[in-house]
Amino acid sequence: MAKARGPSPLPDMDAMMDLVQAFEALAAKDARLADARLDEVIRLVPGKRAILSGRVGERPAIFRFYIEHAEAYAQRDWAELQRTERYMSEGDFRVNAPIVHVPELGLVVVERVRGQPLMDLIRETEKHRAEFLPPAAQWLRKYTAPSEELTGVRLDGWYRRIERGMARQRNATLRRAEQSVLTELHRIAAPHRTGQWRIAISHGDFHPNNLLADGQRLTGIDTGGSAKLPIYKDMARFLSHMARRGLIPSGEERFGVDARGFDAFTQAFDLDEVERTIWLPFMLGVEVLIRIEPKDLPAKRVRKAEAFYGTLLDGLRDIRP
Repeated sequence: MAKARGPSPLPDMDAMMDLVQAFEALAAKDARLADARLDEVIRLVPGKRAILSGRVGERPAIFRFYIEHAEAYAQRDWAELQRTERYMSEGDFRVNAPIVHVPELGLVVVERVRGQPLMDLIRETEKHRAEFLPPAAQWLRKYTAPSEELTGVRLDGWYRRIERGMARQRNATLRRAEQSVLTELHRIAAPHRTGQWRIAISHGDFHPNNLLADGQRLTGIDTGGSAKLPIYKDMARFLSHMARRGLIPSGEERFGVDARGFDAFTQAFDLDEVERTIWLPFMLGVEVLIRIEPKDLPAKRVRKAEAFYGTLLDGLRDIRP
């Protein structure tokens, strides 16, 4: 029986244990799981998914149980892993290998790779921390390249997501800053609404904790949210994730995020002038407005978020579209 690591809300833990029991019952009679065993709970996202460690034979593995839309989400995750494994199973930029898919349990099992989350590595490194940023941009470039295409700009869906996100903001100071950011997004995007931008199958939750570093190798994990998006969205997610936490590895800022990181994505994707000066800053603004800080966020984190919002806003106001 898998062991829980850390506290979780009781109803969600009960639901997860039901999944574990169903897994063990199926493993006793199904060849797909004959050599599989669970060890401990790594993470439980209430109502959405449970992540456990374990083994398949002697192979260390991660077991992802989807709770919400279990079969459909597991199928999407599995299909994306199979797609990307074809071109990201060798070299320095990889994804973790798919092992087994059990649709009726909403389960995807993947290889558990060695490595340290890039976020931790950046925090722990005293000098030359910005050197980790170009490889991260190159990992993303390898991931998106095969599916990249040019298409017409579509902004309405993003503005709807922004509206929903802003409606949930509970911090009054951040709410005022967000309204100013939205005003600037409309201003810089308006002249380019009938233009084009690049889209690709993107990671969907690309931040430094979802890259594991082992020497020169970077392995991307948690690709289950992959979808076709403007390529700038994952760049913005990565950069803003650090900035919200006050982490600027190079010590230089642009639009509130790390300037060298901004340049690393610009170079890895060979962004043209409109992509670099309009769409990447636009998506940084989107990240601010759709990703709501929790109500119980510590005051120190709120102050860091306020500083990020303010510097981003200054950068957006300087844009002449």
